[in-house]
Amino acid sequence: MESAYEIKGVRLWPGWLDRPAQEAMVADIRAVVAAAPLVAPVTPGGRQMSVRMTAAGRLGWVTDRKGYRYDPQHPQGTDWPPIPASVLAVWRALTGLARDPDCCLVNFYGEGARMGLHQDRDEGDFSFPVLSISLGDEALFRIGGVERSDPTQSVWLRSGDVLLMGGPARLAWHGIDRLRPGSSTLLPKGGRLNLTLRVVA
Repeated sequence: MESAYEIKGVRLWPGWLDRPAQEAMVADIRAVVAAAPLVAPVTPGGRQMSVRMTAAGRLGWVTDRKGYRYDPQHPQGTDWPPIPASVLAVWRALTGLARDPDCCLVNFYGEGARMGLHQDRDEGDFSFPVLSISLGDEALFRIGGVERSDPTQSVWLRSGDVLLMGGPARLAWHGIDRLRPGSSTLLPKGGRLNLTLRVVA
């Protein structure tokens, strides 16, 4: 594991998860997806997003024509499965918080998927950080400031990397510009899983 460092106030731990830990976590996420299948979300404006997503925890983040929000149930009407212990262990180790997250958003990026610059601001208390775990193909992560017009920097996130947005960087604009297909063998069919842990209340 490389030493942790900051990029525009966001803390990054390269290679925090070794290959066996990544494989175990992927197995845990497969169980989540079996209980709460991935969906192709639509924005309130009617645009279909290029990622597929699901969630685990007390709440899941959803988007449809009704808007962006947290909901206690999957769109199919079932409760979200619990957040896997392997995922919670990373949150507890790197945040040092006694409070566990309410939501683990699971985004799957296939080839060509991306995520435009956005802020994570649907939560009720921004004093809690957002923690992100990367699994699978490398992704070009772009991070800016708290204003949309602030300059940005980019870094390639690799499988096993963990990133923490907290403090002044909690509301930084950020996104995924593109993947590097075939850069990881973790997922047999390729692609990237991103797990985002958030306290909602």
